[in-house]
This record gives sequence, structure tokens and C-alpha cells, in this order.
Amino acid sequence: MRTILKEEEIRRAVSRLAMQAVERNRGTENLAVIGIRTRGVILAQRICAELSRLEGVTVPLGVLDIALYRDDLLSGSCDAVFKGSEIDFAVEGKNIVLCDDVLYTGRTVRAALSALSALGRANSVRLYCLVDRGHRELPFTAEGVGKNVPTSRQERIVVHFKECDGEDAVYLLKQDETL
Repeated sequence: MRTILKEEEIRRAVSRLAMQAVERNRGTENLAVIGIRTRGVILAQRICAELSRLEGVTVPLGVLDIALYRDDLLSGSCDAVFKGSEIDFAVEGKNIVLCDDVLYTGRTVRAALSALSALGRANSVRLYCLVDRGHRELPFTAEGVGKNVPTSRQERIVVHFKECDGEDAVYLLKQDETL
């Protein structure tokens, strides 16, 4: 096991991601942040808090559940539980910052875009993630990345957030390692 990011590095990465979102959007007008359940939601909440701190505005925040849009849903290997999305604003015409903790194959992003398009037609959707580990199976890239971490397929990235894990840290583990 190797620690990739510590608490302070995660804080700085979130701040950087928030500023990139504002710069790319040329301000906060029509900006909304949506997190993919589960840890993408925490990243989205932190980005919204940082936007509030830096820009003095409250940006709409939503939670996207992709369980019903997964491409492995009918394969028997999917153990996702649908908890529902929580988006109380119209996505129509919004510039969406879509957040997830780790970008890997791109399959989660594909499912998220399908789920999001079922809610309306956003003006733009840009992906922001804490860690990009490579190995794409689908042609997606993130607009904002906290840290690029080249990995092998025998390794895993595990993100811990204080809100659900009691600590802020990102770990690189070998396939058979546990924390």
C-alpha cells in the first residue's frame, strides 16, 4: 500500500478543481455541480463549498445515481443499489460540473451521461475527478483532475473522505491488498 494523496493535498486539489471550473465557465453563471454516488458526491460538495468560499456564491448541487444505467446491470456481477438521484434544479441550459472520485475505464462516466441526459439537455457537461488512473475503455477524458496516477490493472485506487471513512487520503493498493 502506498499513500498517493494526504489531507492537505486533497484540499489543494479540490481548490484547484473549483477554480478550473470557474475559469472554464468564465464565472459561475449557469454553473451547477453534480456528484456521482457515492464518493463523487463528496467531491461535488467540497467543490461547491470551495466555490462559495472563493466566489461568494451558492452553486446548485445535485446527486446522480447511475445504478440503473450501468452496462453490467443485467450481467449478475453488478451489486449496485439504486438510491435515487437528488437534483432539485433543471439541468436544461446549465453548465454541469460532473464529479467522481476516480476516473478509470470510463464506464461510470458513460452511465452518468445517460442518467443525466434523461433529466434534460445541459448546455455542457465537464468531468472533474480527484484521481485519473488511466486504462480507458471508453473515450472520455476529465476536464479537471486532482492527480494523474499511472497504475497497472493489478492495482486499485482507494479514496477515503472524512465524511464516510473518517480520514482524507488516497491509497494505491495491489489487487489483493486491503487497508
